[in-house]
Amino acid sequence: MERTNNSFLEGFILMGMSDHPQLEIIFFVVILISYLMTLVGNSTVILLSHLDSRLHTPMYFFLSNLSSLDLAFTTSSVPRMLINLWGPDKTISYGGCVTQLYVFLWLGATECILLVMMAFDRYVAVCQPMRYTIIMNPWLCWLLAAIAWLSGLGNSVIQSTFTLQLPLCGHRRVDNFLCEVPAMIKLACGDTSLNEAVLNDVCTFFTAVPLSIVLISYCYIAQAVLKIHSREGQQKAFNTCFSHLVVVFLFYGSAIYGYLLPAKTSNQDQSKFISLFYSVVTPMVNPLIYTLRNKEVKAALRRLLGKQREVG
Repeated sequence: MERTNNSFLEGFILMGMSDHPQLEIIFFVVILISYLMTLVGNSTVILLSHLDSRLHTPMYFFLSNLSSLDLAFTTSSVPRMLINLWGPDKTISYGGCVTQLYVFLWLGATECILLVMMAFDRYVAVCQPMRYTIIMNPWLCWLLAAIAWLSGLGNSVIQSTFTLQLPLCGHRRVDNFLCEVPAMIKLACGDTSLNEAVLNDVCTFFTAVPLSIVLISYCYIAQAVLKIHSREGQQKAFNTCFSHLVVVFLFYGSAIYGYLLPAKTSNQDQSKFISLFYSVVTPMVNPLIYTLRNKEVKAALRRLLGKQREVG
């Protein structure tokens, strides 16, 4: 019992890049720059979505939710990651690790469902354009967003609590950059087959199933786009849908690799980089993907900057 309680008393050690200390400063700089870009990019999307009345549409409502989610998602892990990379102290308290475990899984699962809601919005916009404003009314948008956030929270409470019941036998070295379910399962000293089975089933529901729904919806969207006679209309539909598809493949691809592979057998170095990808890279590139190909967002940004110059 004393060895089991050591983790509670002393916390955990996040190993990160401890095996390659010469790379820690490089990772620190890259992750810091990525984090700052994430803060600026996602904050800009949220600000524009709220301040510009032309962006008060269901699409930008969900995009604002995604940016808020990405801000919280990356902030739940990156600051501690930077602290560990900067100095010799790699420890994280038991409470800090548990909090990170719950919050990170909550936000990650929420994004899995939110991307489905965004795909539904694009499906209605392209396939039912005349009824779009009727179907995607504010009440439905809020309901869909609430379902995404609450389903993610429910998944986190069940998965994280189940994972924390595993015996650790005094093991404190988490061979990852953050406390997340696969890394904690690898830390356990008992039989983890049931945990891995539950992880596999739940993550299939939150990744493979939503991805399948998104792909099916985009098959219908592609058929509808090809029927649009206007070249400009086709291009606009393609741009918004292409941006969403890129985000979908980046997020689901890394999440499926990180969570659906058997926790005990997957390559640990690869697991670390996959964790970095969906916790650092994806939240950074999401606003870039949506804004670089989106004339409405760029126009809203120009209007906002123009007003700031006039005030100045």
